[in-house]
Amino acid sequence: MAIRAWQGVAVPTVLATAVTLAALPAGTRLVTGGFSLAAGVAALTLMAAAALLGSRWRWIEQAFGGLDRVYSAHKWMGIWALVLASGHFLFKAGAEGWDVAPILELPAFWTRLLRQASYVALVLIVMLALNRNIRYSVWRWWHKLSGPLFLVVVLHWLSFRSPIRLDSAAGAWLAGWSLLGAAGALYKLLLYPLLAKQAEYEVVAIDPGNGAAHIQLTPVAHAVRFVPGQFGFLRMKHEGLREPHPFTIASGSGGDGRVDFVIRALGDYTTRLVSQVRPGMRADVFAPYGRFVRNPDAPREAWIGGGVGISPFIAWLQDRSAGGFDKVTLFYFYTPGREFPELPVMQAMARERGIELVGVAGGPGDPAFVERFAELCREHGPRSVDVAFCGPKGLLGHVRAALVANGVPAKNLRHELFEFR
Repeated sequence: MAIRAWQGVAVPTVLATAVTLAALPAGTRLVTGGFSLAAGVAALTLMAAAALLGSRWRWIEQAFGGLDRVYSAHKWMGIWALVLASGHFLFKAGAEGWDVAPILELPAFWTRLLRQASYVALVLIVMLALNRNIRYSVWRWWHKLSGPLFLVVVLHWLSFRSPIRLDSAAGAWLAGWSLLGAAGALYKLLLYPLLAKQAEYEVVAIDPGNGAAHIQLTPVAHAVRFVPGQFGFLRMKHEGLREPHPFTIASGSGGDGRVDFVIRALGDYTTRLVSQVRPGMRADVFAPYGRFVRNPDAPREAWIGGGVGISPFIAWLQDRSAGGFDKVTLFYFYTPGREFPELPVMQAMARERGIELVGVAGGPGDPAFVERFAELCREHGPRSVDVAFCGPKGLLGHVRAALVANGVPAKNLRHELFEFR
């Protein structure tokens, strides 16, 4: 069973609190000083866990059930680290009867500066991370500072006068998490570009659309291996387009190793990419990531794609090794005049593979979706319908409501989260 975001936050927090309170003298554990110290230990633990999750190590992705879930937990760890750090900052972490001493002796000025600077920097990084109006390039630059910030927080712990000794259970807890967090941060900052699975590609064709583009790339030497439905990070080797961004791979695997990306101009970077990309440009593709793969054992499949969320379903349609398309109904939500790929293109793909395509131009309340989805549930039984969704968050809420209305179990719905900020 995959770890959920709330579990990734709650379990380390509870354990950090428990080992901290156990290190305090009896009678001083439930005072404000004990709360402040426990909050500080829990905040450092969550910061270390967030740094570890940011490494993109495969075993972490597997534990959380996909990189999208990893980054959801990463975000909430940062938020709760700030909440707990605020409690630690507001109240003095001390009480009568505590035998306190620093692990690393520093001048009083530097001890105070480390405490204040680490808190202010954490506030700035978390607030900037949550502000989606900030340009991605600015956000990414600030977010890179979270690694050095974590090392500052570790120095604050080591220089702080507290009853926690390095040879105690709480000291071992903090040392272990500090090493894990530092390893994750250093790997992501320095080693990830060298050691992560990647390949160099060249843009060979571009199919432009209305504020969108279908980009085809072929490998220069070797190709990345992936399963249709997974995604990769695309980093163009062109000035102004070097920021790595995640996009679903909209092509089948195997063959000549080609990868396709269907990209809509939704932000500052994607707008530049769609307008400036040209054949002959080189790019690095870091892949594969994600767990959004087809369930071939499902008795009846309903694929629901909204906007560029149609990409994984294009990849599934182009998987030449797959079969069973006669049991698939694909609902394609689009805005007339802005759809990409255009509806006739999707209809041609559907005819070639023998699936049922339902174009939905009127939103989630369109009878084309509401009535046909209800028919599927009546004809095959709601428990037999496997629903795969990729699209905007707002549309996901309506799809969940449709499942409830038609008696489809919540576990039959599979989807990915693409809010990496």
